[in-house]
This record gives sequence, structure tokens and C-alpha cells, in this order.
Amino acid sequence: MTKVAIVTGSATGMGATCAIDLAARGWNVTINYSRSKKEADETYAKVKAQGVEAIVVQADVGQEVDCRKLAAETLSEWGRIDGLINNAATTKFQKAGDLEGVTPEDFDRLFRVNATGAFMMSRAVFSVMRKQWEESKERGAIVNVSSNATLTGNGSSLPYVLSKGALNTLTPMLARWLSPAVRVNTVCPGFIQTRWIRNGIGESEYNKMIYDEEQRTPLRQAGTPEQMSEAALFLLTEASNITGQIIVVDAGDHLGPPPRRC
Repeated sequence: MTKVAIVTGSATGMGATCAIDLAARGWNVTINYSRSKKEADETYAKVKAQGVEAIVVQADVGQEVDCRKLAAETLSEWGRIDGLINNAATTKFQKAGDLEGVTPEDFDRLFRVNATGAFMMSRAVFSVMRKQWEESKERGAIVNVSSNATLTGNGSSLPYVLSKGALNTLTPMLARWLSPAVRVNTVCPGFIQTRWIRNGIGESEYNKMIYDEEQRTPLRQAGTPEQMSEAALFLLTEASNITGQIIVVDAGDHLGPPPRRC
């Protein structure tokens, strides 16, 4: 039986890479986008090129009806759902220290997509995964995509970091509540070389961040979508005895500067 996964926010960046990498492992994939239809269609073509099936579903994970639709269309297409990667996210870029740079409405919007959306998507797929567990002991898996900003205090904005912190807190709760039918884990990427970040901070600052990551992090490298997908797919497809865990994938950036030598 071919396994099936939904990857939210999979038109571009890490989400697209996860979808393509899952397809390379023989999974059928639901590709999701909110606005980037052209890019979603391009990802669809790359997924199909791996010899599997795929569908593209427009849905805003910040809306409950869209979360239900995303799960329902996946189930209708293949009759099962084995995996979910809660990758969709949004932000508002805020200058560090500028407390007036965001509004209460920004908090509402970012929490709705980044944290509440992950909950609503998990809830939307749970009944299917629970039924599969009860009938054949096939366990589902959910992977949330958070951020190492929850550990470092750096990030694109206050509401973004706080929403990702909420996602981290959601992880062990869902791991308990959805067990034993579903494993739930989270990856916390650091800097990723994506269009999303480049467009948000500008070309010059983006290139500077790549240089800084390559000079400053313990592994001396700036993260790629492929490296983040590698961690997410390990948790989704291989880590059969792991649940409720938060794995940081940031070349050691969260460790901070090296200690002073005596």
C-alpha cells in the first residue's frame, strides 16, 4: 500500500523540498498552497516526475474549513493519510528592538497560521490516522516545523517567535493526546537558504546572513531546504519509537558563541 502525506505550504522552500523528497521515497503527496499557484504547479511536476501520484490543493491553514478540505480531498483521492508535515507559516518582518513594529492584529494573524493552523490540520487528519491504527495498527506521523528562534531569541518578529514557541508546546501535548495512533514531533530549523527569507530581508542582508552562518556556527554552514527536509522526513518516515520530541536543525547556531578559553 502506497503511503500518503500532506505537506502544508509546499509550493516553495522547505515544504516543496519535503514533498519532492517524500515522492522520491515512493509516497503520494498532497501539495498545498495559499497564494503561490504557479510554484505549486512546478512542485507538482517535480513530484510526479518521481513516479508517484500527487494532487494540488489551495487552502489557507489559518481557516478551519480549509484544513478540513485539505484532509478531505486527500482522503477522497487515496483513501488514507499516513503523514502530515505542518510546514505552512507566515511572518511580519520587524526590526529588532522596535516594539511598535507589530500590532495586536499581527499577533492574531501569525498565531492563527503558525500555531492554530498546525493544531487544526492535526485534528483534521487524526480521525483517519486513528482508524488506520485501529484497523491495521498502521501508525500515522505528524511533523511540525518550528524555528530555532524559540531558543535563541532571534527571529523575524516577536509574534513569529511566540507563535513558534506555542507550536513547540503543542508538540508534547499532541504526542500524548493522539497516541498510540500517531507520533508527533517537531523540527526547529535555523537559517534556511530560501526565497521566503531572501524576499523578507533583502538580497544584501540575505547574503550577509549566509556568510555569517558559514563563519559563526559550529558546523560552519548555512542551512539548506534539503538539510531541513532530511530531518523532517526522518521523523515522519523512520523514527518509529520517537514522539513528543523537538529537534533543532541549525548547524549548532542555538549553542551560542564558543566559550572563552582560560
